[in-house]
Amino acid sequence: MKNLKINVLSVLLVAFAFTSCGNDEPIAINPPLESVIENLNNGIIEGILSEEYTLDSAIQYRLSGSFIIDESGTLNIPGGTTIIADAGGTEVYIAVLQGGKININGNAGSPVLMSSATGSPGDWGGLTLCGNASTTAGVDASAEVGGFIYGGTDDVDSSGIIRYLQIVGTGAQINPESQYNGISFYGVGSGTLVDHVAIINGSDDGVEFFGGTVAVSNLYLENNDDDSIDWTEGWSGSVTNAYISHTVAGFSTAFEGDKDNANPTFTNITAVSSVGGTALQFKKESGATISGLRLVGYDVDLDMKDNGTLSNVQIDGATADAVLYAGETNKYKLNSGNDALPLDVSRWSWISPN
Repeated sequence: MKNLKINVLSVLLVAFAFTSCGNDEPIAINPPLESVIENLNNGIIEGILSEEYTLDSAIQYRLSGSFIIDESGTLNIPGGTTIIADAGGTEVYIAVLQGGKININGNAGSPVLMSSATGSPGDWGGLTLCGNASTTAGVDASAEVGGFIYGGTDDVDSSGIIRYLQIVGTGAQINPESQYNGISFYGVGSGTLVDHVAIINGSDDGVEFFGGTVAVSNLYLENNDDDSIDWTEGWSGSVTNAYISHTVAGFSTAFEGDKDNANPTFTNITAVSSVGGTALQFKKESGATISGLRLVGYDVDLDMKDNGTLSNVQIDGATADAVLYAGETNKYKLNSGNDALPLDVSRWSWISPN
């Protein structure tokens, strides 16, 4: 995420203040819990949830503002549920605070869909999880999104379950340098299950990890304008089976790692571009352990942006075998380790439209 400057002045049961830094915008007051539940019963998602509630898959829900699941709340979303962000912009998003849980229980035949009405990039804010796992930002760090608190010492913390979720049209823009991600994982622990997720048409990152230990499997990322997979603050989790597709020019990278290297692992990654661009980028001392990598169509395989050591990037059990492109000082072509058998994209045939 590109420095999203939004702060929460307070998160209370009855009131929630949402302003941008440096702006004297009016404070939006959320309705009391009784009104939040009544709205949910009528298919409207907005406000602060501080108890357990299960959505009805027969209802098409409207996300009409910010929806916060606080430390006492649990939102259960059964397979086949559709949530449409019908009021776009930066104040339309779903966030799970520390201690809260979201249980998305889709399946291949009945996935869960979160989208704007048109599915266009930048329409709404996406999904944010805040956990209690460790991060180099420290305990009780303040998230870019909403100023929410995240980070602690419980690396096996759980923020719930996400299975078979498709997110479309995220990345609502505050200014030229400020957008939301599809899913932001802030200090999310390994007790959180994330499997079969598709993020399509985002104006910023597909997923970004701010520290934490969460592992993600079966991830599909298509046409996200910034980085498809981004991480920082010592994320030490993993991604297993990811298919990345770029068909729109001007994106940033398929991977971007930043700051401290906690050596996240990536297994079976296929990234395909029809418009060139950069595949893997590592800033400062970041790195990763990668196996089963397949890159197709990128202009640059590997960018060590701040001239970090290649040994931080381990591919197929060895330091990345790479040579500088002509005239470059930090951009490399991989000699090997980027031609594994590609993942079969049909494993994501549950995505609609396919």
